[in-house]
Amino acid sequence: MRVALFLSAWLVCLGVVAAPNAPATLDRNTWPEPLNSPALFDVASRAETLAFAHALLISEGLDESALKKRLGLKVINMDAIETFRQRLWQRLLANYTIALQSCDQDASFCYYVDDLSSLREQAGKFAVADDSFYVKWAEPSAEFHRRYLDEQLRMVALSPNISSEVELLGDHEFNGQNMHDRLFMLTFDSGPTSTTDWLTDYLRKQSISATFFVLGNRLQARLDKTSEQALRALYKGQCVGVQGWEYRAHSHWQPWQDSVLRSTALVKQTLAQNFVPLFRPPYGQRRADSGAFFKAQGLRVALWSIDSQDLTGSLTAEQSAHRVLSLMLLWRHGVIVFHDNQDKVRSALPWLLEATAQSGLGWEDCEVLGSP
Repeated sequence: MRVALFLSAWLVCLGVVAAPNAPATLDRNTWPEPLNSPALFDVASRAETLAFAHALLISEGLDESALKKRLGLKVINMDAIETFRQRLWQRLLANYTIALQSCDQDASFCYYVDDLSSLREQAGKFAVADDSFYVKWAEPSAEFHRRYLDEQLRMVALSPNISSEVELLGDHEFNGQNMHDRLFMLTFDSGPTSTTDWLTDYLRKQSISATFFVLGNRLQARLDKTSEQALRALYKGQCVGVQGWEYRAHSHWQPWQDSVLRSTALVKQTLAQNFVPLFRPPYGQRRADSGAFFKAQGLRVALWSIDSQDLTGSLTAEQSAHRVLSLMLLWRHGVIVFHDNQDKVRSALPWLLEATAQSGLGWEDCEVLGSP
């Protein structure tokens, strides 16, 4: 955390960036119906897709100067932004097309879309009438998607100087964007802590497996107090990857390779049955030339596509959970990241599982994430 704050402060001092806004969240209580069937999941998914597409279309009307002002940046990578926008449109088209398949069961937010041009047209016209069943959701959703889009564009605008989860640096990396529809995977960062004990027990009771990205120094501290047998019991039925020896950005830290190697060796030694060859970069930051190193070590870089932002003090556990669900509806699949050094997950995760229990989605087995 100190390194990231230092980098942010350094960039602010240089005039490159302004302090980012609080992360976006959307009160799911504004949505008027529960997601208690696959068809109703699709209704909400179509709505969030159109709302985000509308925000994306509006952003394209901003020139470079206006976009810099909106993102709070002095310098932006416009080429990267344009490329990223095109990827977003393709994902939105694919997701909306899939969500349309249940329109015979509920026609809400079903509009004729058969190509990118027609999706852009519908996005431009998208509006919720004042007398609509969904009117209480409309304005908060519009604000959520504008702010969430700004989060994404801001990260892209800072590339390649600052890496993040929105851009892959090679075929040794993934962020869950190619997973099957309605399939999600849970991941947890920065353990083990006392919350890890509760969390792994809870997941086993739900018959769900997740990938835990551990910090070497915390794993060693737990090992010093307990035993290898206790650690194996802690992570029984779960997968364990590495996040480095300590929580520091591995893009500007000189001994970053040693950090990866030390933590990997410790996990292999103590949790051989749970180990998956994955590295989760703190803050999503890693070196652009790190691919050869990770390939030589047989490691993949495991990013994420749905960020709970539970590390952020400005979001409560409820807001973090609501954010995740909104992004699940928007992206329809992907890797979700929580942090098991945060007590928020104790209430956020049960709420999320209950809210989606009848919506027809699935939770991918953790071992799949570690497969080549």
